[in-house]
Amino acid sequence: MNKELIIHSTPTGVEIALLEDKKLVELHSEKNDARFAVGDLYLGKVKKLIPGLNAAFVDVGYEKDAFLHYTDLSPYARSLLKFTQLAINDKTPGGLDFATFSVEPEIVKTGKINEVLNGKPNILVQILKEPIAAKGPRLSCEISLPGRFVVLTPFNDIVAVSRKIHSSEERKRLQRIVESIKPKNFGVIVRTAAEGKNTAELHEDLSELAAMWASIQNNLRGAVPPTKILSEQTKTASILRDLLNEDFNKIVTNDKNIYTESKNYIQKVAPEKAEIVQFHQNGSPVFDAFGVTKQIKGSFGKTVNLQSGAYIIIEHTEALHVIDVNSGYKSVGNNQEINALETNLEAAEEIARQLRLRDIGGIIVVDFIDMKLPEHKKKLLEAMDGFMQTDRAKHAVLPISKFGLMQITRQRMKPEMNIQTQEVCPTCNGTGKISSTLLLEDEMEKNIAYLATHNHKALTIVTHPILHAYLTKGWFWNNKAAKWKKKYGPKITVTPDTGYHLTEFKFFDANGDEIKL
Repeated sequence: MNKELIIHSTPTGVEIALLEDKKLVELHSEKNDARFAVGDLYLGKVKKLIPGLNAAFVDVGYEKDAFLHYTDLSPYARSLLKFTQLAINDKTPGGLDFATFSVEPEIVKTGKINEVLNGKPNILVQILKEPIAAKGPRLSCEISLPGRFVVLTPFNDIVAVSRKIHSSEERKRLQRIVESIKPKNFGVIVRTAAEGKNTAELHEDLSELAAMWASIQNNLRGAVPPTKILSEQTKTASILRDLLNEDFNKIVTNDKNIYTESKNYIQKVAPEKAEIVQFHQNGSPVFDAFGVTKQIKGSFGKTVNLQSGAYIIIEHTEALHVIDVNSGYKSVGNNQEINALETNLEAAEEIARQLRLRDIGGIIVVDFIDMKLPEHKKKLLEAMDGFMQTDRAKHAVLPISKFGLMQITRQRMKPEMNIQTQEVCPTCNGTGKISSTLLLEDEMEKNIAYLATHNHKALTIVTHPILHAYLTKGWFWNNKAAKWKKKYGPKITVTPDTGYHLTEFKFFDANGDEIKL
């Protein structure tokens, strides 16, 4: 699979398109003044405890208080609270030595929020989900600092290796390496990208994350909530960190600074791929040059057409998303069951892409075309699971129910990507109604009668081609322009112009000057 990252910089922010085999699969946007992005660290103040929800509302500077549930507190919540207070009040010249920090006992999984956050303390929190609709950010106290090969988690000594590394020997090798080099009081999650990496590469990644934690300690010193302590990397850098692999063959941007940053980052982590970074400067918009704009216009909207003639309809409600699969005029044979299976498989691939592209989260119900055979239903389920494998968001796909519906849940991390693909009709201004032809005809005739009394001997009426045909059709006794000439005197010429709206018309005098009425 070939991957391309197209980065379009604008005065207000950055738009990022991820293409897989030339097909748009992810679209991200980042504003220059973006706040409360997933991964950002804030010093917050607990404002209200809600025992009924077993949760707390925390002020992190957003217009609505952020939500922190007990299950997101982390087993090491007491250690985090203790560390937060020590770091804020720290006045030692060299700063707090985290290696000597005494970790507190873990909290119980079935505990109560007021047992941990009693007294409404200040607390270091990480944005788990961006603000969505009327909801504030969702928070977590399970602090994690992601690197390219490892993720650093403070207050524990656990080393875990990604399950996507299937070789047991490689998993043991990575565990041994990380256990020998990790700092004290830190846990480490070894990412899939670490497979095959040596000790030096892993140690460098760990050292950078340890330095990041040191900067968090420094930023906490004397801090007053609510305040941002550490920002997640830019969207471009985080995508490169999480997705960059041997499949990438092109990174293109129209911004010199992003080009330099991306080039430096890839030279650092994968020098052999440094040449894939390109600077776009031929004058045309970078999204247009790589076909992204066209794909955006064709991929968003209520109806999405498939190559075979089938199509899917995507509807959004407050509680869930509903996707309906329709066969259209597609037919691959006389067997209705085979037609349904082939259409459903094609639709499943597009649905998996749409979920990533629009970043649809929550509950998704898909109404596939009915199939009778259990083996076909199983094949569709396996295919959907396979198409969803490239999706980084946590998700679950359930078998087709007896009603022929497939249920999918997908982690919602940020507001859904929604691009308006419709415009207000310039003729009716969105009302769905235009003036009747008879009313237009009467208005034109009144204007001609008025102009005839002001010594206009020749008039030209410029109209839309359809209106032109209506006014000039037939012989003399049906030709509206000829009747007006006979009735009012001026010579009348009707000229078509495709640039005019359907009900638009203008008058011009014998010199070609427009007559304002």
